[in-house]
Amino acid sequence: MAMRADAKTYKKMYDRIPQVIQDKVVLEIATGPGLLAKNVAHAAKKMIATDYSEGMIKQALKSDNPPNLTFKITDATNLQYEDNSFDVVLIANALHIIPNPEKALQEIDRVLRPDGTLIAPTFVNHQEGFGSKLWSGILKIAGVRFEHQWSPNEFADFLVRNGWQITHNEVLHSRISMDYIECVRAK
Repeated sequence: MAMRADAKTYKKMYDRIPQVIQDKVVLEIATGPGLLAKNVAHAAKKMIATDYSEGMIKQALKSDNPPNLTFKITDATNLQYEDNSFDVVLIANALHIIPNPEKALQEIDRVLRPDGTLIAPTFVNHQEGFGSKLWSGILKIAGVRFEHQWSPNEFADFLVRNGWQITHNEVLHSRISMDYIECVRAK
């Protein structure tokens, strides 16, 4: 239901991400029930979608999935993968709920190949307008804790301060706006 209400926003991501991950080895962190992975994996050479929650991974495994897509239970701040293993790391709508997102970015940096891309769409402007405040409140009641509430500029600055160079940045408007960012390691 939540995804249907913001279908245009997610369609933009579903259209863009396959172009970025085409024929690449991809790690998705915080996949939840796997909706994003299932919609973009067709373009990847190989995709591993992970989540901290065993329940979310069980949910993701309930449907037929592309043959190049696997699901694993993994902690974003302690990734169980070799250094330089992935061409692209995707972490959508999760950095703002992780208590120590800097640690997650360090792990992403470690597993990402030197010329790799980080795709990090993140909810921003949680308190902008009545709809955003209402939806943030509903998510809080449902147990989603927003550890960080960034504006688009604050989120971009956070990534830059943590060693990333932004290559694409677009605010996608939905019930809670999302800052869609692609970046590489800063040189």
